[in-house]
Amino acid sequence: MRAPQEILDVWHLFDDKPMDTVMKLWWSKQPEGGGQRSVSLIKEHYAQYGVAGNCVDLSLWLIEEFRNKGIEAYGIADDVNAERAHIAVIAVDQDGNKYLCDLGDQWIQPMLINENLEPSQEWVSGYFPAAKVKQETIGHKTKWLFQRPNGKVSSSTFNTAPLKDDFLGDISERVQLVFRKSPLIEIRLPINDEIAHWEFDNWTSFLSTSEKLTKEESNLSLDDWVQRIHMRTGMNKAFLDEALRYYKKLD
Repeated sequence: MRAPQEILDVWHLFDDKPMDTVMKLWWSKQPEGGGQRSVSLIKEHYAQYGVAGNCVDLSLWLIEEFRNKGIEAYGIADDVNAERAHIAVIAVDQDGNKYLCDLGDQWIQPMLINENLEPSQEWVSGYFPAAKVKQETIGHKTKWLFQRPNGKVSSSTFNTAPLKDDFLGDISERVQLVFRKSPLIEIRLPINDEIAHWEFDNWTSFLSTSEKLTKEESNLSLDDWVQRIHMRTGMNKAFLDEALRYYKKLD
């Protein structure tokens, strides 16, 4: 179930990169900005601000890194017709095995897709922060189930059929022009002996571990949010201040 080392080596290049929706709103406000950024610009912005972007940005960057290493990789989506389609990546090893690589949801590591096998009855740890995972795959449809420490179960489903690059580009352009009314930032954090998950969503923040979900004080000023997000993610403070003020104008 664990990906081979050549896939993991590329994946781990992204261990410290958060997922966010703030970049696309900030980018839309820049001269000649808006829409999908090129991978070269995504990298440039990350070097400047410590901000990588949303699931689409991270997926496009990941695909490029895989292909640069000679690894077959392509985009997939949960729903290609959705206004806010969620994009992830499939990486294929030398034996033809396919691995889900989902930076948008901040998975800990890629997971083997068991195509046309019996649904797994066992929950496995170490793939998704603060949750155990199992999958159900039929053809190109794979459903992942997530069990939280409190027993709550959620799910996500992907159509794992490859998206052609041009079609992926069209979806990406559409997704980048749809804006949430509140910011979302997620990052994986090594805490003690596990990879935890920190999230800033709708002006609240919380930390999820294998033991519990801890809500943080959320009655904060914008300046305090900038400080907290910077502390958790390393994102540039000036960028955060500007981007969060754009969101305040959407309230």
